[in-house]
Amino acid sequence: MNDLFLRTALGEKVERPPVWLMRQAGRILPQYRAIRNNLSGFKELVETPSLAAEVTIQPVDELGVDAAIIFSDILVIPEAMGLTYELIEKKGPWFPKTIQNKADIEKLEKGEVAAEKLKYVFDAVQITQKELNNRVPLIGFSGAPWTLLSYMIEGSGSKTFSKAKKFLYSEPQLAHLLLEKITDTVIAYLKLKINAGVDLVQIFDSWAGILSPEQYRTFALPYISKICNEIDEVPKTVFAKGAWFVLEDLGKLNCNVLGLDWNMTPQYNREIVGGQKVFQGNLDPCQLYATTDEIKKQTIKMLDSFGSKHIANLGHGVYPDTPLESVKCFVDTVKNYQYPLK
Repeated sequence: MNDLFLRTALGEKVERPPVWLMRQAGRILPQYRAIRNNLSGFKELVETPSLAAEVTIQPVDELGVDAAIIFSDILVIPEAMGLTYELIEKKGPWFPKTIQNKADIEKLEKGEVAAEKLKYVFDAVQITQKELNNRVPLIGFSGAPWTLLSYMIEGSGSKTFSKAKKFLYSEPQLAHLLLEKITDTVIAYLKLKINAGVDLVQIFDSWAGILSPEQYRTFALPYISKICNEIDEVPKTVFAKGAWFVLEDLGKLNCNVLGLDWNMTPQYNREIVGGQKVFQGNLDPCQLYATTDEIKKQTIKMLDSFGSKHIANLGHGVYPDTPLESVKCFVDTVKNYQYPLK
């Protein structure tokens, strides 16, 4: 019933920019916290299809966003490949075992064999689509190969991911071997998500910005490109956070939408990329800690700067302690915005 997000992603003319937020299903919503507080942990929520569907739909009901994004985690892919992880409260992901050598990589399963283990995700997609009843499109997502490799080598979050970067320098052949396995699994996973009913897929390269341009062009871009070329059933978004240094390369990917963080200005991006891509982003998440008047002012400034071919969003995920009223202010400001008549 509301196809504004999809029409924008496909480059069609629309009356206003659509809006949604990365991490919109989460602790900013009291409904989410009520469910989460009764569970053993985050993974139980991810792995329970009915609950994952429920929290996916909550921001559509509460915020009135123009798209839902299936509630899941990027690290389900390493786990399906054979590398289990835990999510430790206030510390983040932790892998009891990491990839250290060729034998570890060879033990990993890949492709459809691995992806099929994530039935709970596909079940959640099907339940969500049924309960959304065509109100808004549903986004499916995956971590990008480099970002997934970084966790599989490092074993946890990191400010530098120095172990993972060391692996690229010291064991480049093994790095490519691992990246190929991850890429095959991501492709199979996204195709199964599409079969289950998602309307667009987004690839998150959360740790793109810690690589050098040469490393990114060697160990990240070719694998994202392969994913984009293999997925042609639905529109595609690529969000490579901090990757301003390869913006021209990103602009050549076979995708419809490029996600931008708050360090990338609309004008610069349009100059480098040209007019073919739709942009998504890029308000600083911390802007939502400001007064509602300032949020409105900065949101309108962002929308004016991007012009058409824009999906309104933040430059990263909404932070858990962001006031709900501020999130609603951002969403409502976008929904009340109209493109100038031409």
